[in-house]
Amino acid sequence: MTEERVRVRYGETDMMGHAYYGNYMLWLEQARGAWCRERGFSYLSLEEMGYRLPVVEVWARYIGEVKYDDVVTIRVWIAERKRASIKFAYEIINERTSQVVTEAYTWHVFVGLQMKAVTIPPEIIRLFET
Repeated sequence: MTEERVRVRYGETDMMGHAYYGNYMLWLEQARGAWCRERGFSYLSLEEMGYRLPVVEVWARYIGEVKYDDVVTIRVWIAERKRASIKFAYEIINERTSQVVTEAYTWHVFVGLQMKAVTIPPEIIRLFET
């Protein structure tokens, strides 16, 4: 599991003072990037190897509040892996309240340069399992 902290900026809130729901997807992406870097690679390095990991499904359940200047911790881990796809799971914790405020997951398909699904190569699986 990897943890990434984010401080909610004013521009990430709506007229009600809450973090706008669409920004959560950006935070999930930021946490996935941290997860990769913690394992010694980046999305860019995967692309340089000729692979992509597009998001094909996203789900989120908003449980609690996140407001301007709150600090949230996004926990990310691999929940499931199939031949050519991977599911990341997330919890977002509001540090002010210590409560899980969002649960989410994203499914990604491993594709080559032709944007067709390919079996995840063993060397990539080793990176994922680091």
